[in-house]
Amino acid sequence: MDIYDKINQEIKGDYYSQNFSNDGQKFVAWYVFNILRQDRNQTKDAITDGADDKQIDAIVVDDDKQTVYIIQGKFISDGTLDAAPLREVLSSWVQLKDLARLQSVGNERLQRKLPEVAKAFEDEYKVSFELITTARLSEAASADLETYQRQFLSMSEDEDFDATITLVDCDELERRYEFALVSDNPQINYTLDLSESKSMTVEIAGTNVVIAAIPLKEAVKITGIKNGSLFQKNVRQSLGTSNAVNKQIRQTILGDKHKDFFFFHNGITAICNKMEIQGNSLNLSGLSVVNGCQSLTTIHNCCETVKRLEDSYVLFRFYEIPQRDRADKISINTNSQSAVKPRDLRSNDKRVLNIKKTFEQRYYEGYFITKRGEEAPADKNKKYVIDLSDLGKYLIAWYSQRPNISYGETKIFDKYFEILFKKSYRPEDIQALNSWMGAVRDVWVDENPLGFDDALLAMKAYAPFHHLYAVSMIFAIANKASDRVPAPSATWDAAQKSGKTAQIVKMAGRCLSSALKNAVTQAAGQDKIFNAANWVKSKQSLADITATISPTLDAYEAVDKSVYDELMSSLHIAPEYFEYRLQAD
Repeated sequence: MDIYDKINQEIKGDYYSQNFSNDGQKFVAWYVFNILRQDRNQTKDAITDGADDKQIDAIVVDDDKQTVYIIQGKFISDGTLDAAPLREVLSSWVQLKDLARLQSVGNERLQRKLPEVAKAFEDEYKVSFELITTARLSEAASADLETYQRQFLSMSEDEDFDATITLVDCDELERRYEFALVSDNPQINYTLDLSESKSMTVEIAGTNVVIAAIPLKEAVKITGIKNGSLFQKNVRQSLGTSNAVNKQIRQTILGDKHKDFFFFHNGITAICNKMEIQGNSLNLSGLSVVNGCQSLTTIHNCCETVKRLEDSYVLFRFYEIPQRDRADKISINTNSQSAVKPRDLRSNDKRVLNIKKTFEQRYYEGYFITKRGEEAPADKNKKYVIDLSDLGKYLIAWYSQRPNISYGETKIFDKYFEILFKKSYRPEDIQALNSWMGAVRDVWVDENPLGFDDALLAMKAYAPFHHLYAVSMIFAIANKASDRVPAPSATWDAAQKSGKTAQIVKMAGRCLSSALKNAVTQAAGQDKIFNAANWVKSKQSLADITATISPTLDAYEAVDKSVYDELMSSLHIAPEYFEYRLQAD
């Protein structure tokens, strides 16, 4: 069964039939759901295909990867595509540069997504235009794709705007589909063809090492470059096409000096759990590139040119390193080609290390993860495992009362790091935040126990932090301290002691839901287009949430005074457990 048949079979399911009107929409939705890993509500929200879609079938704003995906899909059973779909992608790029006009002429679904795109542009997100198809490009169209890739790279440099165009044809779809099947527990196993490479095998310090000059056209095939999974142990992800070093790499590939790439480049360092050479094949298990993310992503962005290059090589060093701590040290010490930004190495900051030490001393069954890609030991209690990245998001939502910033990891660990981590946090408060967020996420599941509407469910990447904020504000308002922040541990202890944890989470969720509905109604009354994703990224959402809390508490009193008194008693905490918020704007 080829990829077309697999997709055609899957899109006959109820979800696709009930939500999308034709096979073209179903195909794009399948890609968004299975390959870009959006949930069902986010997928439905992403589809813009239809009359006046302006050659844009779907828009996905991925805050974790800081990328806007603009998708054009062609679902056909056989044959080849000409250059027309590529011209449609180019047209969409031209129109996106004038968002105001595009919003005035686009369909309703496109209009709804464009404010979210505008906000992403303000935050300097990358833009990835993807032509997805179950066919292959004709020879002429392949040549056009190479030309368009050059144009996109040139425009990115001239306009200081990070944009790429990628073809995801039937072969690439097959690879991405197979990879998606194991993406929930990623383990990259790859067999590298060495038939055109020049390699040697040695043992150094008891470690198996393979050093190889690999053709660029083989290097670009390695699994996990596009989605970044190959670089899990790297201290940073791609810095984009506008980065100075990446520009030089690209210029070498596209210029007449591509045969000297091997001599100009420092090489790529990859580690794996196990490797074995069999004939002309190098079998790699648990593969990860720890130095070379910039190079491989830049090479991938020039893939159509790279596929035709002869005698152009890049140096690879493969190390068989099963020990995690040793692998982490190699990752940090080999990254010197591009400057490592502060957020990449926050794991070594003394304040972070102190938090880790005090937390793990307090909770022997717990574990504080400081490095990207690190996993807690199997004997640790998952309820007491917390990640530095998550902690930063919780801190800014609770202590700074700015959940609208929680989605932006880059901002937290760059712009706001000194503010958030200038004070010491009791391990009990860290675990309380972890516990509250665990209770919040328990209701953000497919079963949807709180009955959130589709607009909220489509914002699962943002809205749970507003839910956490609502929890904190319920305690603050109930204690007549709305201008201050309650200690997380005091609120958690009070909720647990009274047995009201689930009720408080439910109440906070209803406040969030009511705030969104009120905002939608207000926008409609002013004849404005409302974009839910932009609402949660604005401070207005915080005022709207806060405004719903007192009426919600009053409603309990109106229904049953004894129930109200019991609830208020469970929310009471002493004045000494309040402090003023950390300024983050």
